[in-house]
Amino acid sequence: MGPTQDIRVLLADDQALLRAGFRALLDSADGISVVGEAADGAEAIRLIKDLSPDVVLMDIRMPGTDGLAATAQIAADPRMSDVKVIILTTFDLDEYVFEALRVGASGFLVKDTEPVELLHAVRVVARGDALLSPGVTRRLVSEFATRAKEPVASGEMDRLTEREREIVALVAAGMSNEDIAKKLFVSPATAKTHVSRAMIKLRARDRAQLVVLAYESGLVRPGWLG
Repeated sequence: MGPTQDIRVLLADDQALLRAGFRALLDSADGISVVGEAADGAEAIRLIKDLSPDVVLMDIRMPGTDGLAATAQIAADPRMSDVKVIILTTFDLDEYVFEALRVGASGFLVKDTEPVELLHAVRVVARGDALLSPGVTRRLVSEFATRAKEPVASGEMDRLTEREREIVALVAAGMSNEDIAKKLFVSPATAKTHVSRAMIKLRARDRAQLVVLAYESGLVRPGWLG
């Protein structure tokens, strides 16, 4: 996506009225355009291949191929590696949301989110950042990572240097590269490099998956943030 190009958004939701509302809002915003609409996950996959959107707003519960299955397909297909998925859900502690983050979604929004927050979310995810605030990270991941299973020691984390492990833990706290840089007295560029290296070593699609891996491996435990 070039600096002067609009962020291309695909809407995937089985409710036509909701899609129409999102389209009107997004198309009226500077630098964002809706390039297509899908009523289920299978149609969303087809349109992604045809239209190459930057961001997909994906309803997690749709008939047929739901948002969770569609997100997993997107994340697993190298041809769609640049597509970022924001999960849409009716309530914020939806058990399916954690699984969607685990398989590759970049974040989630509740459907009744404020318009300004929706626009901010699209822009954040389009530039490659995960849509996970510290508060959301604590509530969502602590709730469902522990409910699903006890953390188990993971050989994946052994690939990381001590500094990279420290930085992954800070990412799990919802910190941005700038926050990490301030805490560790390094430059934001250095922090970004460490995050990128950790993502490559752990084969994580984005920062959201780093958060999930940090909890599932036991690198961080629920409640450690206070």
